[in-house]
Parts: sequence; structure tokens; C-alpha cells
Amino acid sequence: MPLPPFLTKLEKLSLLSEEEKISLKSVTDKFVFRLNDYYLQLIDWSNPADPLRKIVIPSPEELEEYGRWDASDEDKNYVAKGCQHKYATTALLIVSEVCGAYCRFCFRKRLFRSDVHESHSDASEGIEYIRNKPEINNVLLTGGDSLILATPKLAWIIEQLRTIPHVKIIRLGSKLPAFNPMRIYEDQELLDLLKQHSTEQHRIYVMAHFNHPRELTTESMRAIQSLHNAGVIVVNQTPILKGVNDNPSVLAELLDRLSWAGVTPYYFFVNRPVAGNKSFVLSLERVYNLVEDAKAKTSGLGKRVKLVMSHTSGKIEILAVEDGKAYLKYHQSRDGNYGKMMILDCPEDAAWFDDLPGNTLHWDMPT
Repeated sequence: MPLPPFLTKLEKLSLLSEEEKISLKSVTDKFVFRLNDYYLQLIDWSNPADPLRKIVIPSPEELEEYGRWDASDEDKNYVAKGCQHKYATTALLIVSEVCGAYCRFCFRKRLFRSDVHESHSDASEGIEYIRNKPEINNVLLTGGDSLILATPKLAWIIEQLRTIPHVKIIRLGSKLPAFNPMRIYEDQELLDLLKQHSTEQHRIYVMAHFNHPRELTTESMRAIQSLHNAGVIVVNQTPILKGVNDNPSVLAELLDRLSWAGVTPYYFFVNRPVAGNKSFVLSLERVYNLVEDAKAKTSGLGKRVKLVMSHTSGKIEILAVEDGKAYLKYHQSRDGNYGKMMILDCPEDAAWFDDLPGNTLHWDMPT
């Protein structure tokens, strides 16, 4: 099905003033811009601080010195073209360098640079690597956005993976349920493909990215229901972001509405220290308290969400931040330290694992 019209030139966005367009040109010269008509209409243009606007519209703050392009050192994870293997049972295939729109906080901003070539339209080499690694039982198709691929291309990848007996789960990382839900529910070929390959013993998951409850529109609900009807399990993950969802009532509403729709609240992420992301940063203590306050307002279904940092060394779950201490454990670990508990001093301004004194005693930089 045809995608909604896209804007890739900020100067063509009539809802911005000429002054705004001029001031933001230096931002879009460095960081790519893309937006579609559907999401454009969800923004409250009368509110300069509208959270959906902050998700997709560039800001001069992106040019402030902060972070680095690859904050989790994904370059250390590649084992084949477009294929990462960081955790024993999970492989990633970077299948696209395009998204429905570009989130300003994206942790893979580097993929959208002309000099970076981590995604590969030909996934053959990565699939062959997975075929020869029987410990891999689930594969994540990501990028960019996996559902931005043309359905025949996506079908080829899924069909190839389904010839590998040890791959039980295929995961599709996508923000299209929020950015372009029509791509899902209007494409019967896509839904037939998912239904054919999401079975009782070999399930397909969509890893959705709803960052704010206002993204859960009538169209998004229809997309979610279409995925459910195709036998797909939908879960959600979002970072906690200053100016977007740093409000316990907003987070609680997101948890509630996801649960009511049958979407599992999977991860709340700490924003990674990526170049251009300074305006989204919150302290670890603030993020922890926001999440706990939100969970107090929701049911046990909403409370399933885990608060984690996707660090170079693994996914680090934040169990508590109290009295100047951070209580952490490895939920996933590059080095196999699953469940390892850490209690570290937590300065008030600490916003990432690397900001905690003594963190380097618990992990080694991969070579």
C-alpha cells in the first residue's frame, strides 16, 4: 500500500515560521529530518512545547555538545554484514536505514548519515551466520524501521529465517504503529505474511515504540488489532524523555492504555547519551521516581514494565535509587553476568551508568 506523503525538507513545513526554518537549517544540515502527513496532524501546533512536536521537529539544542554517535558501542557487536550478536540467544539484523519519521532522540542517528553503512538490503550473510549458531533462538529485525521495508523484501527475510529450526521468535522493531499505522492495516499481503509465520511454536513479535499516549490513536488501535488478528504479539518500549513523557500521569496513562489494548509494557529506557540528545536528558534519580510514581497509578499489568539502561556491557535494570545510591542488576549481559547486583553511589546529576563512581569495576570495554 502507498505510504503517506513525506516531508524531508524542513523549509517546506508551512506550520513553521520563516524564522524557525532559518534557525533550524543548521540542525537539519547535521541531523536528518523526515515527517509524514499523518503524524504532522497529531501535533498541537499552538503549543511550542507539545510533546509530539518535540519527538519529530528539530531543535537548536541538538547542536549542543553532548554524547557520541554510538553511545552503546554497537560497532563492537557486528559478526557479519548488518548482523549484531551481543547476547547469546539473540541476533539483530539491521535491515533498514529509513524510518516513517525520524525521532530527534534516536539512539541510532548515525545510521542516517551518508558516510555510515551499517544496514544492508541483502541480509544473506547475517542469516547464514544465524543458521550456524544454534544458540540463537530469536532474531530482531531493526534499523531504521523493519516495517518500512516493502512487503516482498520483508517476506524474503522472514521466510529465510523460518527455514532455521532453532529460530523460534522473530521480532520486528517498528514505530510505524505510531508513525504510519495505515501501512499495517491496509496491507493485506503484510498481514497474511505475518499470520502465516506467527504460529503457536514460532511466534512473531512487533516491538512497538509508543512514546506518549496521544500516539495511541484510533488508527493505531486498528493497526494493533490487525496485528493481533494475524497472531502477532505486540509489546512496547520507550525511553523516558524530558519534555515528552517526564510526567507520572502521562506514563501511567501510557501503561494503562497499552495494557487495555493487549500490548505488553516491555521496557522503559534511560535516554542514551547520544550526540544531539542533551535536551532530552533526565537524571537517573528523576527517571526512577517518575517510573515508580507512574507504576503506583496503574495495575499489575502496567507494572510489568522494566526500567533499564542499554549500556555497552548489557541491559542494566534500575531496581531503586535511594539515599544517594543506585541499586542495579544486569538484566542482559554481554559477558554472561546475568543477575549480577551492583550498588553504586549515585550523584544527583548522574544520567547514565558511566556517571556512577566505580562503574568500571563491574565491566570491561569489549575489544
